[in-house]
Amino acid sequence: MAFKRFVLFRREDQSGVSGTGIVAEGVQFSTARCVIVWLGQYPSIGIYDSIDDLEKVHGHDGSTEVRWIDE
Repeated sequence: MAFKRFVLFRREDQSGVSGTGIVAEGVQFSTARCVIVWLGQYPSIGIYDSIDDLEKVHGHDGSTEVRWIDE
């Protein structure tokens, strides 16, 4: 079983909801699927088929980046 941890780091909050800095914590499983937990005032959980899918939804044209904890 292998998984990798990451955080979502947001430089600019385009929606005005999630804030800036580390806004979510996540795990990518050996199946490539990812789970993120949003931090802050409106915590929630998201599940994505891949890190690419997650970045397409939450990357906001480069204002949010995935920072890997486990390489």
